[in-house]
Amino acid sequence: MRNDDVEDLLRTLAPQVLGSLVRRFGHFDTAEDAVQEALLAAAVQWPKEGVPGNPRGWLITVGSRRLTDLLRAEQARQRREDTVTRWTLPDQWLAPAADRPAAESDDTLILLFMCCHPALSPASQIALTLRAVGGLTTAEIARAFLVPEATMTRRISRAKQRVKDSGIPFGLPPAPERAARLGAVLHVLYLIFNEGYVSTSGPNLHRAELSAEAIRLTRMVHRLLPDDGEVVGLLALMLLTDARRPARTGRDGALIPMAEQDRTLWNADFIAEGVALISDALPRGATGPYQLQAAIAAVHDEAPTAEATDWPQIEALYELLMRISGNPMVALNHAVAVAMARGPRAGLDLLAELESDERIAADHRLYAVRAHLLEMAGDLATARECYLEAARRTTSLPQQRYLHARARLG
Repeated sequence: MRNDDVEDLLRTLAPQVLGSLVRRFGHFDTAEDAVQEALLAAAVQWPKEGVPGNPRGWLITVGSRRLTDLLRAEQARQRREDTVTRWTLPDQWLAPAADRPAAESDDTLILLFMCCHPALSPASQIALTLRAVGGLTTAEIARAFLVPEATMTRRISRAKQRVKDSGIPFGLPPAPERAARLGAVLHVLYLIFNEGYVSTSGPNLHRAELSAEAIRLTRMVHRLLPDDGEVVGLLALMLLTDARRPARTGRDGALIPMAEQDRTLWNADFIAEGVALISDALPRGATGPYQLQAAIAAVHDEAPTAEATDWPQIEALYELLMRISGNPMVALNHAVAVAMARGPRAGLDLLAELESDERIAADHRLYAVRAHLLEMAGDLATARECYLEAARRTTSLPQQRYLHARARLG
């Protein structure tokens, strides 16, 4: 088996193995360390020696042995009788959980709920999800978010400790909490995707590995909860958005806005899958924000040219989205849709209302949109000032270069 195939298999198995160990032995933080070491051993051995007949059982066995070593070391360090009597070491169990059918899906979903525990900050939720469920190493996560590995190590360690201290049992949260917690899970996956698709800082416009990981994890949640409309909506939104990624940058890495993109480069398979998903979900039950965003993305992706985009329909969808979402970015995008449907002055009037919203008033995107609409309206001098101000406020180097270029053109 190729190294890439082994890596894909290990990422699929990682949450299942971790779930099995945590379900049986507790100690989420220690079990997670043991699983990472088992995955590392497999990554070294399997490409040379071949994948075992029961790879999940192999990982659980190795992870259990390592967990035994870690717990024994902790016992020796603490030397407290009450701690020793509370622990049940893995070697006291007869066989790894792989010798019986496992509720792999349930364990994966439970891990997602644990990683997105409300006691954790969004940054910690993201890091822990990528580590425990995504199977990424701490070094990989640190590189993705442009922070030192030591910083990410501390962030993940604190997150695991908070999960441990919370005392939550390994299981799905009670029904009354489940909907809210699922919302947190989807929000974390959405944030991971967005950081991959539009990097907020650094030299690259996007980090494909993060958006790909978000899609993979969302597919996993969709397999577990196929009838949840918002899960379907989020997956469709990611696919329809990521479909445009091949055309978003030129050969020099420069940003290409959607209106100027070569649509023949868009991922037709992702578009077809995303449109099918959202078309099936919209008629069923209540419509949530991810479904509406996916519907908007579908209108964009199905337009053969930028000029053929159905802006009145997009405007109407944003108006529906604004009724259920207080996110100022929704209002900003609605202003763009209004400008495209009814003229730039109509959009500029809406932007004026957003200037008092502290959540977005200092955001570079507000200045960039204002600059674009002013340019459409023919006010080139003011547009140039807004483009330059937007460039000063963003930390993304490709976006800075694009905004400076627009200022020169204006």
